[in-house]
Amino acid sequence: MDRAGEMQRWLETMLEGRGFSIESISDDASFRRYFRIRRGDPQPPLIVMDAPPDKENCRPFVHVARLFTDAGVHVPTIHAQDLDRGFLLLSDLGDTTYLSALDANNAGRLYGDALDSLLRIQLASRPGCLPAYDRGLLERELRLFPEWYVTRQLKCALDESQNAVLGKAFALLLENNLAQPRVFVHRDYHSRNLMMCEPCPGILDFQDAVYGPITYDLVSLLRDAYISWSEEQVIDWVIRYWEMARKAGLPVSGDFAGFYRDFEWMGAQRQLKVLGIFARLFHRDGKAAYLEDQPLVMRYLRRTCERYSELAPLAHLLDGLRPLGKRVGYTF
Repeated sequence: MDRAGEMQRWLETMLEGRGFSIESISDDASFRRYFRIRRGDPQPPLIVMDAPPDKENCRPFVHVARLFTDAGVHVPTIHAQDLDRGFLLLSDLGDTTYLSALDANNAGRLYGDALDSLLRIQLASRPGCLPAYDRGLLERELRLFPEWYVTRQLKCALDESQNAVLGKAFALLLENNLAQPRVFVHRDYHSRNLMMCEPCPGILDFQDAVYGPITYDLVSLLRDAYISWSEEQVIDWVIRYWEMARKAGLPVSGDFAGFYRDFEWMGAQRQLKVLGIFARLFHRDGKAAYLEDQPLVMRYLRRTCERYSELAPLAHLLDGLRPLGKRVGYTF
């Protein structure tokens, strides 16, 4: 039986023979697929996650959904599961992502809601529940940049001195990232994974959550690969988060300048990773749309590297790969 037929039979069993229709709604950057199940009014629609077990593992999704629900944030309810076959039947959080809804009029409210949920997740953190975002994982992510973006996409071969620059920059970023306090990290907390629903936001795509640096999800949200805001606005939101985190007792630095530096250096790690992932999605998986988002990610990365003398050699290296005009930015 093919995958579609297997899913159809599983749904017939889970829904006890009641009639339903199946509508494909999205693929994501993995091998997972999602379908909307309509059972007729007035029953609300449901979502099926199809995660082929030879390529994906549903168990982390189920585990993190429980942790995040206990933290008091809105994630899909799991109505049925077959982990061995890779099927989950979930509540439907709707079609409207933050990315499609955000504008200048509602951004303050929506980011306020997202920051509130982020704080709830972080306040529920405890060690031993999620995989560690350790040196090995952070470094493997960084290596995606030279392997997929530089070598495969740009078709550049770094010489010995350029590799030394990249290695030194990676070491500096890792030193900073690993020194930060650790909390639950969603790992893709951004406008495509936050949904407009009640309560807002609904949170998706959390199955890769880890226990790691406290600024990671904040920079994922505010230096989003898919939508950008003025630097003044981003700083305002970072300050708001920092003030709320301090008041809530989270272990953020008491000095905003130090916290903002951590935010930017964590962002540089993520941006290097994302450039590599987007290149891999194209060259390995044939998903070309992500290439359109690389220029924004590169702008974030360059601006950070230009602000800190320790990262200036990396900025120079990036200039040689793909020159862009200089920009003015803020530091503290």
